[in-house]
Amino acid sequence: MIKVEESSVLFSLLNAENQALDEIMTDFNSKFPRIRHFRLCTSLLMLLEDKSVLKSTQRLVAFTILHQAYSSQQSSMNPFISFLINAACNEEAEKYERAFILQLLASANSSNSKEVLKQTATDFVKGFDPSSQAFPQQEQLQQQYCDRVHPEPYNCLLRNATVKNVVPDPDVPSGCDINSPEFDLEPGAKPKLGSGDRDEALTGLLQNLSLEGFGPRWIRPLPPRLLIQDELVWLNPDNNHELQWDYGMCADTSRGAAVRDLIAKALKGPLAPTQQEQVFVELTNDPKLVYHCGLTPRKLPDLVENNPLIAVEVLIKLINSAEIEEYFRVLVSMDMSLHSMEVVNRLTTAVELPTEFVHMYITNCISSCQNIKDRYMQNRLVRLVCVFLQSLIRNKIINVQDLFIEVQAFCIEFSRIREAAGLFRLLKTLES
Repeated sequence: MIKVEESSVLFSLLNAENQALDEIMTDFNSKFPRIRHFRLCTSLLMLLEDKSVLKSTQRLVAFTILHQAYSSQQSSMNPFISFLINAACNEEAEKYERAFILQLLASANSSNSKEVLKQTATDFVKGFDPSSQAFPQQEQLQQQYCDRVHPEPYNCLLRNATVKNVVPDPDVPSGCDINSPEFDLEPGAKPKLGSGDRDEALTGLLQNLSLEGFGPRWIRPLPPRLLIQDELVWLNPDNNHELQWDYGMCADTSRGAAVRDLIAKALKGPLAPTQQEQVFVELTNDPKLVYHCGLTPRKLPDLVENNPLIAVEVLIKLINSAEIEEYFRVLVSMDMSLHSMEVVNRLTTAVELPTEFVHMYITNCISSCQNIKDRYMQNRLVRLVCVFLQSLIRNKIINVQDLFIEVQAFCIEFSRIREAAGLFRLLKTLES
């Protein structure tokens, strides 16, 4: 419980039987910090519980330390006050010991009673007069020095079966007083009883004492498994992992680099026919290159305007990706042009596009024609849109009934243009 050096110092204080008790307490407070007082006092308490461990003078010094270590506080705040009161009322104890404890308890409230601390433990034992001392009842002491009367402490049923921390010396006959002068060793004489070192045993006890000794262990058998048919059984799978060879390690990545370079150039201007053909071949051989070519939805309008055929090929490869809707959204919102209509027209014939995307693109084309101010550009775009719509209708890409009113109004608004009149006639033919 305490360190080796602490046990040696504490034992030397217990042996200072010819030193005044207040001087012993001064040494105790100077050599041990306050944070260690409780642990040291607990060790002394366990030594005091067995009357055969300490000598009479050592017991008085130990009681002094238990009391004076907390003398700056109220008596009720002393964690060992109940032990001191019980020791003072123990009729089996020596009367001088009980009287000494009573004077310690009274010293907290009376300056005259502090004279006991100026004596040595030996002087108190020799000068004690049993006829001049009265011993009050335990309840009276508890009411005087405690905030409340403590109930009887709880005793475990197995306490009597506990192996104590201190056992009697088997060499000492029953009923003998080990402190009797007849057992004192003379210089050069052999010990009459045993051959151990009492002081060494005490310092060892101070270092190794536990609070309750060694009690019997509770027997806790494992409960049987609950017999249920569908009870889950704990599984211990084997961790036999096999090495797998990475066939892609050290693979040639130059093709991917080539496609990335060509796509980067395609965003800035038209590619040569041989370069376009190289992109088509690489994407056909490895369709997954489209995810590593460096194209993003934000860059799609540049690719559509500069290289619409490559844009078509890339979008076809991305048709099953999670980002295809973002690409469609960018394609719908970009400015209408011949290349954008070419891309959408080729996509409609190559893959199945979402109906809402096609309808939204047609609506955007019609709106662009209506909002343009340049008459020449307006006529040119109207012709492109009409040709684009006729191609969608003849290839049955769209159901014209879904956009009949909007397309018919577009044709009437631009009826001066030949392609718009032709689209109007086609609508009337389908209507009939």
